Amino acid sequence: MADYHPVIPTAEPFLFSGDQIGILLVHGFTGAPKEMRTMGEYFATQGHTVLGIRLPGHATNPEDLPRMRWPDWLHAVEDGYHLLHSAGCQVFIMGLSMGGLLSLSAAARFPIAGALAMSTPYQLPPDPRLPFVKYLAPLVRTVPKGPSDWQDPTMYQGHVEYPQFPTRGVAELRDLISEMHRSLAQIRCPVLLVQSRADGSVSPENVERIYAELGTSDKTILWLEKSGHVVTRDLERQRVFKAAEDFIRRITAG
Repeated sequence: MADYHPVIPTAEPFLFSGDQIGILLVHGFTGAPKEMRTMGEYFATQGHTVLGIRLPGHATNPEDLPRMRWPDWLHAVEDGYHLLHSAGCQVFIMGLSMGGLLSLSAAARFPIAGALAMSTPYQLPPDPRLPFVKYLAPLVRTVPKGPSDWQDPTMYQGHVEYPQFPTRGVAELRDLISEMHRSLAQIRCPVLLVQSRADGSVSPENVERIYAELGTSDKTILWLEKSGHVVTRDLERQRVFKAAEDFIRRITAG
C-alpha cells in the first residue's frame, strides 16, 4: 500500500464563493494550486465564484505522481466543472501549461462558456527518448528541470513545485498532448490563449499551432514579453488577469 502524503502547506486547493460566474483554475505539471491562487484572488475581488483544484499526484510528494495517468487529471477537471455547474454557475475554465492542455480538452467535452489556456505546449521539446519514455521510467525515475526563467524573484520565492519531472509522468504528459490534439477541432466555445515570448519551457510556435487547429472562430492570442513560463505569478500577471476578466465580461455580456 502506498504511503499517505499530506498536501504541502500553502499548496492546498481553494474555493472562493461569489456570483454565478464560476471560474475553474487548473495548475500545471508538477505544480500546485498555489500557482493559480493569485489569479483566483483577483477574480474573487471581481465577485466571481472561483475553484482552484489540485490535480491527483500533485502538491504532496513526488512519489505520488508516477502512479497517476492522464485520465485521472481530466477526471479531476471534470469534477471541478460539475461542482461549479451544479451550483448554478456559468463555467469558465483557465489552465496553465498542462492545465492548459486539460482546459482545452475539457472545453471539447463539456458546455464551457469560455476557455483560457496559458503557456500551453503543442508538443514536447524533441528528444529521441520520448517514444520510449514509458519503458525507460523504471530505469530512469526522474528527469532534471532546466534553469528557472522567472522574472519576478519575489513571487518565485514562495513557488511550490516538485524539483524534478517524474519520468513516468512525462509519458502521461506526452499522451495528454496527443489527446488535446484530438480535441482542438471539436472546441466551439470562445478561447483566449496566452503566451510569453520569454517562456523558457514552451516556445512561441506552440501557441500558434494550437490557434491554427482550434475549431472555434472566436479565438485570440495575448502575447507577453516580460514573463517566464508561470505567467499567473510572474511580472505581467496583472495584464493576464485583466485580459481574462475582459474575456469573461465580453462573453457574459453577449
